[in-house]
Amino acid sequence: MRVYNFSAGPAMLPEPVLAQAQAELLDWNGSGMSVMEVSHRSKEFVACAAEAEATLRQIMAIPDNYKVLFLQGGAYGQFSAVPLNLAADGAPVDFLVTGDWSKKAVSEAKKYVSPRVIADESAGNFTAAPAQGSFQPGADAAYLHYTPNETIRGVEFGYVPESGDVPLVADLSSTILSRPIEVSKFGVIYAGAQKNMGPSGMCVVIVRDDLLERARSTTPAVWNYAEMAAADSMLNTPPTFGWYLLGLVYKWVQAQGGLPAMGERNRAKAEALYGFIDGSHFYSNPVQADSRSWMNVPFLTAKPELDKTFVAEASAAGLTNLGGHRSVGACGLASTTRCPLRASRPSSTS
Repeated sequence: MRVYNFSAGPAMLPEPVLAQAQAELLDWNGSGMSVMEVSHRSKEFVACAAEAEATLRQIMAIPDNYKVLFLQGGAYGQFSAVPLNLAADGAPVDFLVTGDWSKKAVSEAKKYVSPRVIADESAGNFTAAPAQGSFQPGADAAYLHYTPNETIRGVEFGYVPESGDVPLVADLSSTILSRPIEVSKFGVIYAGAQKNMGPSGMCVVIVRDDLLERARSTTPAVWNYAEMAAADSMLNTPPTFGWYLLGLVYKWVQAQGGLPAMGERNRAKAEALYGFIDGSHFYSNPVQADSRSWMNVPFLTAKPELDKTFVAEASAAGLTNLGGHRSVGACGLASTTRCPLRASRPSSTS
């Protein structure tokens, strides 16, 4: 029996995608082989990869002056790849810190650049995004980095920060494909696949053409945006099965009505969840109303000692992985693009 998997990632895949992958597992595209067995250089797989990119470009309305890269190392790898591609050694880079993942991005960037945190929500225990207009990136910043949705804390920006001439970089891992976005507002978008797009093991990077030549000479080739773009993301052997599945998910999103339909679907799910929590005398949500995530809805029980009971009984009912992230602890639901709900747990001190 299939269960509802509330894990933030690896997260649920659409059942039609899994069924198609199952049907094609032993004989993909009439090749007599699994897609995991065909050469990534074969014309069949090159066409498969190109179709996945073309579908993503269509559903996200990605402008022609952006490259789409399918890389390894996940979003965590991009914590290093972004500074190596966009900034000189020790250059100033501005960060907005709104939770655990933006903190990790700063920590990794310290190895390569001089981070400046121009907005820090830690004093409020990461229960809000900074107010629009409350920060200003420095004119000398190589880029401005932020995390539009903080998976663990359930905090989401309700706006795209203004960065002027400073390139805006976004870790869109947990919100990509959840609604329409204006790609042209960003210099770089990166997103781990395992939350909204496919299985773990790949990271999609969308980078504006004018930023491709900034990489340091010491940047590893597999993370060098210009080199990977020139090789159609196949400088090394890519995770072919993951790439194939990404293409199937993109087609599924397209068949659902694209990102406008996804946005309406996710808005409705989030409103239903928050409405129930706010109307309850037993559950509560610690995030400020204007910063609540559509994608991760954490909640606290009135009696913390009941948390384990809640998680166990939910699991028995087929609602799994509601224990939340190991780093903070309690319960949570989430409203993801490709599955009905997902889990996140805030700190008990939130």
